[in-house]
Amino acid sequence: MSRVLPTLVFLLVWQASSAVSAQNETKKPPNVLMVAVDDLNHWLTFMGRNPQAQTPNFDRLAKMGVAFTNAYCAVPACEPSRCALMGGRRPWTTGCYKNGDQWKTYQPAGDGLSAQFLKAGYNVFGAGKIYHSMDYHPSEWTAYMSKKGLSSNGPGVQKMDGFHNDKVHPDLQDEDLIDWHTTNYCIDRLNEGSDQPFFIACGLYKPHLPFVAPRKYYDAFPLDSIQLPPHRENDLDDLPPAGLRMAGADKDHKKFLESGRWKAAIQSYLATCAYTDMNLGRLLDAYESSPQKDNTILVLWTDHGWSLGEKQHWRKFALWEEPTRTPMIWVVPGMTSPGTLCERTVDLMSVYPTLCQLAGLPIPDHVEGREITSLLENPTSEWNVPAITTHGYENHAVRSERYRYIRYANGDEELYDSQNDPYEYENLAGKPELQIVKDELAKWLPKDAVKPTR
Repeated sequence: MSRVLPTLVFLLVWQASSAVSAQNETKKPPNVLMVAVDDLNHWLTFMGRNPQAQTPNFDRLAKMGVAFTNAYCAVPACEPSRCALMGGRRPWTTGCYKNGDQWKTYQPAGDGLSAQFLKAGYNVFGAGKIYHSMDYHPSEWTAYMSKKGLSSNGPGVQKMDGFHNDKVHPDLQDEDLIDWHTTNYCIDRLNEGSDQPFFIACGLYKPHLPFVAPRKYYDAFPLDSIQLPPHRENDLDDLPPAGLRMAGADKDHKKFLESGRWKAAIQSYLATCAYTDMNLGRLLDAYESSPQKDNTILVLWTDHGWSLGEKQHWRKFALWEEPTRTPMIWVVPGMTSPGTLCERTVDLMSVYPTLCQLAGLPIPDHVEGREITSLLENPTSEWNVPAITTHGYENHAVRSERYRYIRYANGDEELYDSQNDPYEYENLAGKPELQIVKDELAKWLPKDAVKPTR
């Protein structure tokens, strides 16, 4: 008996150890499905910013994981925002500040987010607009959907249709826009069988201008029911000169006041968002029915927000709440709790390092963002890092949970109590008692920004 017992114990321990080893050997790296949406602001139903929004599939995704209600872009412009997020470096490090800066000259091939997964043995697929103009470094992808013969906007659609003019396109179909085909491509990649893990990037172009979608998406938004966003006619009175220039009230807003098309443009924006919501729904159907679902991380982000007349400003290209606040949603199997909102203030520079962290990949030394796995695990965790947004050389906004501090290149300042003044009507920068707030937020501003090359 004395000899049998030690032998039995040894066998039990060996069997347990072998089972753990086998489990570790069969555990596969997590797959990644990343969805990037262009020019979509926070007018999503679950974010509560605009009561007219109807986005059931964005809401559906939010209920599947953790939705960040205070996420902000690195740059309020397509090209530099995507270069920063996908490349890992802030605009003040690269010098890629504005559209037209030719992002490839600032981001060497091999540094991009997708490249890290390719190096780790993933099948890396891309489609649609991930980088600006649907361009990319070919060496960073296994395959990328061709855009040849496909249209971002549909046949005959011009840039100002649905925006500054009322031209409609009654015969436009879902499949006339590239987003339909981008979604199909990504669905096909989800359904492919492979022994390799996958990284799929799905870049949806709409609601980017022109604000045109098939007419059926307008039915939920009758023109006579459209409400203007909260705004004040004297909202620019307390802005410094740099802020007035950024508002550009004599540009788009003046045209809308003269044409009377303010509500029509909002209707078109909401309808185009509904088209994007439809494509997201198709992708989510494929994701939820995929046998890989329980081992697939899903993250959705938009490259920046969009203004529709708040502060007499339109489009992106400014440092206030509307053009900088973005939806960001994470579904991480085994980590995120369904239907959770995180109110911590983060920026999109977190996407690159967080995906690497979750997949067990090394975070490259050049990456400047902070990973947010602690917030994915517990959305109420302490977080004291503000979001920083840059628009042009030495123009920055620092957003904490309560305040937004803007400092322009010429030294002009704005300060808003975003918690109590969510539409940022009152500029508090001149109040002496809030100097301590400005000083604290200013500590996060870069000390040595690279000068632009053009």
